[in-house]
Order: sequence, then C-alpha cells, then structure tokens
Amino acid sequence: MLKKTIGLENQLYDYLLSASLREPDVLKQLRQATASHPRALMQIAPEQGQFMALLIQMLRATKTLEIGVFTGYSSLAVALALPPNGKIVACDVSEEFTAIARRYWQRAGVADKIDLRLAPALVTLDQLLATGQAETFDFAFIDADKQNYDSYYERSLQLVRPGGLIAIDNVLWSGRVADPQDRDKITLTIRALNDKLLHDERVSLSLVPIGDGLTLALKR
Repeated sequence: MLKKTIGLENQLYDYLLSASLREPDVLKQLRQATASHPRALMQIAPEQGQFMALLIQMLRATKTLEIGVFTGYSSLAVALALPPNGKIVACDVSEEFTAIARRYWQRAGVADKIDLRLAPALVTLDQLLATGQAETFDFAFIDADKQNYDSYYERSLQLVRPGGLIAIDNVLWSGRVADPQDRDKITLTIRALNDKLLHDERVSLSLVPIGDGLTLALKR
C-alpha cells in the first residue's frame, strides 16, 4: 500500500502535486492527522482523492457506496464532490478508525451526506440488495480487506446502475502483483481478481496507475 502514486520518483511526484492538487483545507487537515496513525498507509493518496471527486462530478452521481472507510479521507473527498442531496453508504467495522472520520465529516459540513454502517460489509451489502436497492447506486469504491474483494465486487456490480462505476483500490499492490515469485495469499487474490476483471464482459475496464493502482469498471 502506498500514500503516493506508484512508480513516481519524489521530484516528479512533488511536481505533480504542485501542478494539479486542489486539496480543500479540511482534507489536508485529515491527511495530516492520519499521517501519524500506525496504519497511515491505508489512506489513499491526495491525487487519488481528487481523481475520485472528478469521477463523481463526471457521473453526476447522487448515491454512492464505500466499502472500507478507515479515517474517512476518500469518503470526505467524495462527499465534498456530491451535490447537496448526495448520499454515501459507508461500510466499515472499526468504531475507532471511523470516529476520526466522523469528526472531519462534521467539520466539513457533510456528515448528513454519509450513512455509516458499522458491520461486516458483506452483511450491509446483502441488506441493501434485500431492501430493493439493486441498480440504484451511481458509484462504488472498494478499499477494504482484500480476501473479500471478489465478493465486494460482485455485490457492487448488482448495486450500481448500468452506466455506474466501480473503483477498486490497491490493484497493483505496491508492484507485487507483477512479480511471479510472489505467492503471498493477498497478492494471489488481487492477481486473480485482476485477471477476472480483464475478461469480465459485464463491464468496460481501465486500470489506472494512480495511488496503488485503481481499477475502474463501468457497468454495461
């Protein structure tokens, strides 16, 4: 996992940020607050947050799904990009991590846009499907435990509308997926999902080398 775009040397990365990053103060404050967290590497890079916000605006999204919240940077970036009536269903299991997220959502004035569900994400996703919310989401972001990525993808594919977008984080896994000698369980899981997505005719596909690799799957 990386806190900046994979493969960029520091000088070029610094230039990328100086030439393009428009990070609201509240997002910067959250990023800085998370930097000292023992699991700070779980936070997405700021340029990825800005890219996701742009996707939300391009989709004209009003209803989104987030699987994996951590301290809330990605959900805050999306919430700030949503219109006033926009909503996020945010799935996580950690009260400790999401308590930080809640503070910054409140500080940014977007807490009313975010419906935090503290439960195993598969339980929440199945509840959404059971209550008739299939094909009602415009966007889904998957950034949680990797062993369940395939299940999260399949549920998200049911929940997003045709023309809706699924974004899957960490698909380059610090470059480890490209090393045939790496047989770690998580590496194998991500590599298998990447191969599945390559051949999945239900979606149009692009793997973008931003952050730690972000797959974009547009539901056909």
